Amino acid sequence: MTPLRTTVRSLGSRLGTTGLVYAALVVLLAVSSAFLAARGATLFTTANTVDLFTRSSLLGFLAIGQTLVILCRSLDLSVGHVAALSALVAATTMDGDPSRIVLGAAAALGVAALIGLANGLIVTGLRVNPFIATLGTALVVQGYLDTTFQGPAGSVPAAFQTFGYTRIGPLPVSTLVMLGLAVAAVVFLHRTRMGYHMYAVGGDAEVARLSGVRAGVPVVTAHVLCSITAGVAGLLLAARFGTGNPQVYANGYELEAIAAVVLGGTYLLGGRGGVAGTIAGVFVLATLDTVFNVLAVDPFVKDVLRGAVLIAAVAVYARGQHSRTAARVRFPSTGPPAPPPSPPSAPKTAPLGGRR
Repeated sequence: MTPLRTTVRSLGSRLGTTGLVYAALVVLLAVSSAFLAARGATLFTTANTVDLFTRSSLLGFLAIGQTLVILCRSLDLSVGHVAALSALVAATTMDGDPSRIVLGAAAALGVAALIGLANGLIVTGLRVNPFIATLGTALVVQGYLDTTFQGPAGSVPAAFQTFGYTRIGPLPVSTLVMLGLAVAAVVFLHRTRMGYHMYAVGGDAEVARLSGVRAGVPVVTAHVLCSITAGVAGLLLAARFGTGNPQVYANGYELEAIAAVVLGGTYLLGGRGGVAGTIAGVFVLATLDTVFNVLAVDPFVKDVLRGAVLIAAVAVYARGQHSRTAARVRFPSTGPPAPPPSPPSAPKTAPLGGRR
């Protein structure tokens, strides 16, 4: 093994998966800034920085909820449709009236929570594969949106649009809300019994059940929370557009959220990972989008490049996992394992007639 590979492996073991993703984000920012500077452009202008944070806030809301679901070894393909429906519910309920902001937001989040509850019950109660269950829910919501709304509907008051446009320096308020939600999710996963149960069910549902965990409860909870975060994303869309747009589900938000989760180091088969890594994955994708926009890259080429980056990142991560498994020490460094103890010898019996 070369010294460079040894150093890289040692650094990776020290940082962990989440640390590696943040290190990759720093390298990406440095390389992107140098590359754009060589072409006469600047990455960290105010406009580019605000664009990067705004992209990360919308994707972050969706990816945080998706992380909870994937940790439970499930999946949610309906989050983009839930966000579109929530935006419409909020806009039509508010209808331009500032006194109905709370009612509109509560109605949007309530509808989103009901859809998440339905997803969780279908997956756990009817034993339907999460991919099929949430895809079916997405198609139901899409059918309702396409038949009920022929275009944008409702109106969001100007006071509510501050959620989408107000910023503190270069940092939008929506990004601050997203980061606060991420911190709450990290605390939830690592400081509550339900968070531990999510990891346990994702690691091995049968072992969790034998340990006394009701395996269906964490999965249903994760789906409800995932839909609520999608509802928050819908509120952000309504604030940005000033109305509800039924066609936003066509932007493929659900696949982008899954990509951010995987890029952040969460294991697709559940039980490993976390929201902290997901946030780094979100910023990696947002940085790539901002760089592509500055370079005016063709949308088709942009998708190809993003897909290539995602595949390369996951391949490197999988190779690292394989290397750690292959390098596992089979024998202690002090030598081969001690032989198993010999069975106890049979007690000596006195010869017949030997009693004195």
